[in-house]
Amino acid sequence: MKATGIVRRIDELGRIVIPIEIRRSMNIREGDPLEIFVDREGEVILKKYSAIAELGDFAQGIVESLNESTGTLALLTDRDEVVAVAGGPAREFVGKRIGPIVLKAMDDRHTLHFTSKDHRHPGSAIGEDAERCVFTSEIIAPIVVGGDPLGTVIVASREAGREMTDLEAKLAETAAGFLARHMEE
Repeated sequence: MKATGIVRRIDELGRIVIPIEIRRSMNIREGDPLEIFVDREGEVILKKYSAIAELGDFAQGIVESLNESTGTLALLTDRDEVVAVAGGPAREFVGKRIGPIVLKAMDDRHTLHFTSKDHRHPGSAIGEDAERCVFTSEIIAPIVVGGDPLGTVIVASREAGREMTDLEAKLAETAAGFLARHMEE
């Protein structure tokens, strides 16, 4: 654990303000859920909560099924990063930050479909590269639970000439809908 040197007081309602610098660096937005941990030494630890990351093996099973049925790369993200992947190396994707186009799909609550012909969105869908996307074609389907976007299902290809079709779009949307219903329970 790293000390920041920032000290805040708890107000009369038990609230504490997390400084803007920390919220920006940790990508914490208004309304984001935080999980509270305490240990025996009296430390209180706040951690961003990801309902999708909590799915664990279930999430991995979903992307493996998508990969097997489509033959494409399948990824599952929360609001910040990739949490599961099939059809590609985990170390290349898992834990990588999502890009602005994935955030747009979540914020718009609408599936985005890019082919190589119209693949001109700004920046990468996954990772820090602001210049180019690592995929040649992709479908980004948001997972919306109770009106709130919690993540996305991405079906993508890096192969030249391999285009995502309406079938892959429907499969990604079905997986996103299934995960949303699973998390509502």
